Amino acid sequence: MTAFARSLPFGATYLGDDRTRFRLWAPQQERVAVVIEGGSAQAMTARPDGWFELETRCGPGASYIYRLGSGHDVPDPVSRGQAHDVHGPSLVIDPSAYRWRHPDWQGRPWTETVLYELHAGLHGGFVGLLDELPRLAALGVTAIEMMPVNDFSGRRNWGYDGVLPFAPDRAYGTPDELKALIDRAHELRLMMFLDVVYNHFGPEGNYLSLYAPQFFRNDIPTPWGQAIDFRQAPVRRFFIENALYWLMEYRFDGLRFDAVHAIADREFLDEMAAEIRATVEKGRHVHLVLEHDGNEASHLRKDYNAQWNDDAHHVLHVLLTGEHDGYYKDYATDPAERLARGLAEGFIYQGEPSAYREGKSRGTRCADLPPTAFVLFLQNHDQVGNRPFGDRLTTLADRETLRAAVALQLLGPSIPLLFMGEERFTPTPFQFFTDYHGELAEAVREGRKREFASFGGFGGKDIPDPNAIETFERCRLDGAGDDSFYRRLLKLRHELIVPRLGGTRSLETRVLGPSAVLARWRLGDGAILSIVTNLGESVVAVASPPTGRPIFETRADALTGRGLEGHATAVFIEEPT
Repeated sequence: MTAFARSLPFGATYLGDDRTRFRLWAPQQERVAVVIEGGSAQAMTARPDGWFELETRCGPGASYIYRLGSGHDVPDPVSRGQAHDVHGPSLVIDPSAYRWRHPDWQGRPWTETVLYELHAGLHGGFVGLLDELPRLAALGVTAIEMMPVNDFSGRRNWGYDGVLPFAPDRAYGTPDELKALIDRAHELRLMMFLDVVYNHFGPEGNYLSLYAPQFFRNDIPTPWGQAIDFRQAPVRRFFIENALYWLMEYRFDGLRFDAVHAIADREFLDEMAAEIRATVEKGRHVHLVLEHDGNEASHLRKDYNAQWNDDAHHVLHVLLTGEHDGYYKDYATDPAERLARGLAEGFIYQGEPSAYREGKSRGTRCADLPPTAFVLFLQNHDQVGNRPFGDRLTTLADRETLRAAVALQLLGPSIPLLFMGEERFTPTPFQFFTDYHGELAEAVREGRKREFASFGGFGGKDIPDPNAIETFERCRLDGAGDDSFYRRLLKLRHELIVPRLGGTRSLETRVLGPSAVLARWRLGDGAILSIVTNLGESVVAVASPPTGRPIFETRADALTGRGLEGHATAVFIEEPT
C-alpha cells in the first residue's frame, strides 16, 4: 500500500527518526520559540524576510505551540491537526502514516460529474459519512462536495469561519479518518471535492495579525473583515500550497473555491490553477470550480473547469416561488427570456446593469463556453441556509413544478449539483449555525436579525439562534423520503447524456410563454438534445416541437398536439443521421 505526503515549505514537517522541522513566517516579531508538550521554550533561528526555523527532537503526536516575542502563545497557522480547538496547541502529524488502499485511483472525467454538496458534521463526521457513500453512489452521484472541513472555533459551523486552513476540524475526525473516507469513496468510484475559503479568515481564532499583519490589507473591505494581501509572496505560497496539499496529500479529486470575487488579485487565481495543473500527477482527473459573483468568464478559458451558475439558480427560483426580494429582483422581469439566455449561454448577466447593484454592470461574455463550464443547481448551502429559516424548495414550490425544474437540471448538459436531502424532497431545513460564545455570539445573533429585518413577514423576529445546539440538530436529515425520481433521472443522464457531453454546443432557445422555454443543444456525437419546460400553470403552444425520441416526461402526455402542459418538462434526443 502507498503513502502520500506533501512536503510543505512551512509549518511542522516530520523528518523521521523522531525529528521535526518547524518554520513560521512572523515578520512582525523579533523572536519566536517553540514550546513542545508544555516543556521549555526552544528558540527558533531568525532567517531572512521574516522567517523563523528550528529543527529539534520531536515525533508524531507531540503537541506544540509558538511563543512570540510579544509573549503570546499561538497555534501553527499551517497546523495539520489540533490537539483540541483553534486556540490551543497544534499536533505534529506524520502524513505518510496512512496507507492508501486505492492509490491508483485516477478520478473521473469532468463530463461524468454529478455533484452532491453536504455538511460532514450533520452526517456524524468523517466516520459517520462512510455509511452514506454506497447510497449516494447507487443514486447516481459521482462526486461528493464537502463544505469546508478545516478548523474553526467551536464544534459547530458551516465551515466558512475557518482559521487553520490545513487542519481538519477535530469535531469531524482525525486526518487519517478523513483520508479513509476519501479512500472508501474512491473504492466506490466516487470523486471527493472540498470547498476551500481563500478570501477571508473567521472572526475567532485567527492570530496571524499578531505576528504577520502583512497577511492583510486595510485598503479593501470585505463582508468578513480585512482582505487578504495576495501581493505578498508568502501569502500566495500559503494558499497555493493549501490547494496542492488537499489534492496531493489527501487525494481530493477537486476543489470548489468560495467567493473568489472577494480576492482582489485576479492574477492569483490563474497562477494557482496553472501551478496545480503543472504539479498534479499526469493522468489524474482533478477539477477546479469557482464561485464568482461577478460572472467573470476569463478564468474558465484557462485552467478552471467550471463556475457555479448563480444566475440560472436565481431565475429558476423566481419561476418556482415568485419571490423577488433582494437579488431576485434582477430576475423578476421577463424570467422566461432570462432562463432562455442562461440555458443557451451560461451567465444571464454578461455586462448588463443590475438593479440589485444600483445599476452597476455585472458579468462578462461567455457564449463561447460549453454548457459543462457551468454548475447548475436548484438548491445549495447558500440559497437554503441564508434564508431566515433555512426553508427548502420542497416547502416553497409546488411539487410538480419542482419536479419539472429538476428534470431540466439533471437532463440538461450543464454539470448538476444537488444539496444534501433534496433527492428525497426533504422538508428538513438547513439553517445557519455556529458555536460562538459571549460578545461574538451576541453579535452573530443580532447580525442575523438585522440582515432579515427588511424581508417581508420576518421583521427580524424569531430568527433561529445560530449558536443554539437546537438550530444545528434541527438540520439533521432523518433519511425519510423517496429518492426514486432522482435515481431515475440520473440513470438516464449517465446512459444517454454523459457519453455525448464532450463538445456539446447550444443550437437555440425559444421562449414559449411567461414561464416556459424550449432549448436545443447539439451533443458531441451530433445528436440533438431538446428540452421543453413549462413552470407555469397554463398550457403553452409549441410551434415546431422537438423531433426525435422522447426519453422522459414529468407527467403523462406532457407534450401533445395542443402544446406543453403546465408544471411539466419533456426531453427528447434525436440521433445523428
